[in-house]
Amino acid sequence: MLQSSRPVPSPAFLAIGDTDARLFGQPARERAERLAANAGLSVVGELPAAPGPVLLGNLHYAWDPAWLKELARRPGTALVKEGRPVLVHAPDRDAAEAAEAAMRRGGALPVDRFELLDADTAQLSYHELRKRERPFTMPLAASNSLAVERAFYDAAYKGVTDLLTLYLWRRPAFWLTRWAAMAGLTPNVVTLIGFVFCALAFYLFWEGYYWTGFASGFLFMVLDTVDGKLARCTGQSSKWGDVLDHGVDLLHPPFWWWAWVHGLGTAGHQLEEVYKSSLLAVIVATYVLGRIIEGWFKKRFGMHIHVWQPVDSRFRLVTARRNPNMLILFVALLFGRPDVGIELVALWSVVSLIFHAVRLAQAETLGDRGGTVVSWLDR
Repeated sequence: MLQSSRPVPSPAFLAIGDTDARLFGQPARERAERLAANAGLSVVGELPAAPGPVLLGNLHYAWDPAWLKELARRPGTALVKEGRPVLVHAPDRDAAEAAEAAMRRGGALPVDRFELLDADTAQLSYHELRKRERPFTMPLAASNSLAVERAFYDAAYKGVTDLLTLYLWRRPAFWLTRWAAMAGLTPNVVTLIGFVFCALAFYLFWEGYYWTGFASGFLFMVLDTVDGKLARCTGQSSKWGDVLDHGVDLLHPPFWWWAWVHGLGTAGHQLEEVYKSSLLAVIVATYVLGRIIEGWFKKRFGMHIHVWQPVDSRFRLVTARRNPNMLILFVALLFGRPDVGIELVALWSVVSLIFHAVRLAQAETLGDRGGTVVSWLDR
């Protein structure tokens, strides 16, 4: 596995070559430059006259954005595919000119000037996306643009998440992401459309219309996947968009459960008021405490609790977050028992909180004994 070196001056980014391929509705050059800007690189149109490092990108290839950040930290390093340069971090102008010439003629780099990384064997850990795999590198042409788009989409997907996001709507969300990009929709617009469905689900649950509320909530959950993938696939990630998306994600679940409990009477499944309030209190309290545990774990150990060991990643598939809880409620609706569904959500919320509390205690104990808490993705 590649190891990141210590911080180095950020290189400028220069795209070399051209292609008629379009990805997610964008010209290849425009998209590559957007991805470079999102990676914190300044974009230039030609080799700078002033001395300084340059990261050159070969537009006859498509590459996982993770490579931009990795190569930016490694001066004198070149990512190659079948011997041909794809991304090259040239520390000076002479090296940049040599890399540009090799890219334009489709030849190999001088091996005495660069450390070569083979795109077919190198491997990275994605801390942001909670996965470990080989970032893709592919030849890019109009004839294979759909395959490249799929590769970009899969690269943007979290490796550790709930089972519905990971398995149920992964493929449908790809086509929605592609359509949104082709239609010129921004990620923030998709987030706002999703919020409308989120609010509508709250209202419908509140009134006891569980099936229509579930349909609205389902649309919101799919769009909640689409907006993030659209941002990563088109290079339109932004701080405001991240705050908006994650803010909605964080705040809405307790309101859905409140609405669900309130609607039981209208739906003909009224529960005793004190019991109903107790169920809601348990669900909300365990949700808040669970989030606190996750935040504390990340602060203490510098990683998500879900990626500490494989058991944590597996439990993330079903932990009592919105999507697994909605699956429980869906099964309960199939049997015509929304009241039992919310009781099971409360029970599973308690089980999940206990699991994460125990895992936090185990990590703290390991640290107190001089051990190192390291993600299994980094091993």
